[in-house]
Amino acid sequence: MAPKPGVEWNTALSHLVLGVVSLHAAASTAQGGPGAAAGFLLQVLAAATMLAPGLSTHEDCLAGAWVATVIGLPLLAFDFHWCTNGHLMCAGCFIHLLADARLKEEQATCPNCRCEISKSLCCRNLAVEKAVSELPSECGFCLCQFPRSLLERHQKEECQDRVTQCKYKRIGCPWHGPFHELTVHEAACAHPTKTGNELMEILDEMDQSHRKEMQLYNSIFSLLSFEKIGYTEVQFRPYRTDDFITRLYYETPRFTVLNQTWVLKARVNDSERNPNLSCKRTLSFQLLLKSKVTAPLECSFLLLKGPYDDVRISPVIYHFVFTNESNETDYVPLPIIDSVECNKLLAAKNINLRLFLFQIQK
Repeated sequence: MAPKPGVEWNTALSHLVLGVVSLHAAASTAQGGPGAAAGFLLQVLAAATMLAPGLSTHEDCLAGAWVATVIGLPLLAFDFHWCTNGHLMCAGCFIHLLADARLKEEQATCPNCRCEISKSLCCRNLAVEKAVSELPSECGFCLCQFPRSLLERHQKEECQDRVTQCKYKRIGCPWHGPFHELTVHEAACAHPTKTGNELMEILDEMDQSHRKEMQLYNSIFSLLSFEKIGYTEVQFRPYRTDDFITRLYYETPRFTVLNQTWVLKARVNDSERNPNLSCKRTLSFQLLLKSKVTAPLECSFLLLKGPYDDVRISPVIYHFVFTNESNETDYVPLPIIDSVECNKLLAAKNINLRLFLFQIQK
């Protein structure tokens, strides 16, 4: 049944008002929050699409257009938080706002209404997450549209245009191409016909790369055979320097491991002057021995994530010989995966990690 003329006019007017308001919001937030401006521009595009002649004004499309008015680029993610006034933020932008506030020593606020936000004040909006998961999204390979909740499975398992590799990559075939061409390529692939000497050169390179990966795990297994091993949960607390331009650093309370007293310190971007202006963020740490020792104390140590955290840290083993004159290590990188994981740590009130110490006996 065709909609009534009054209904069509009301719908068009609604989209027109939405587009004007979103365009004004994009212009207002362009300088202070590029992510928010991009989100509002998406809303303008959605409203313009609805006003185009011949396109559907189905209720689902209307709901999807209104969902797009959020802080950041929410249609790229499924997790959404909202402030006490109801403004939405995608999970990535929410964590980034909290991390920026920590670096600037400010209270984190909603980019829209400037009310206070925190992990305790904001909660996830499951209704919006469900709505976004049902919105259509275009496959990057075949350009067909699917609900967002099904897109990942389609791209990984079902799409005939998804990028795949030759099954002979284990013997050096570098081919990458669409899945529907895989059978033809493998039938004509030259690598299965290579001579034994040619294959040995390829396998030697692969073995060398594999040995580097296994070296770390073998080192950890060797450390586990040491007589003196200790570990503890450590909590880094944020502090500020007393300089004219204050800098953020972290320090743990004193703790005891292997019958010695220790302290851990950490800093952001190696004490860069304005880390809040950089999208690339790192953490480095140092271990300090606070006890007096009668002989040099040679130790291996590593930091891993705590039992209740979801941050991703790659294990890296560091070595140092502690004496009364040299009782602190250099700052070494905390091996977090990327800047997103660093923002997770900065957004938290405290950083909780687990320290392992291995005393090397002479």
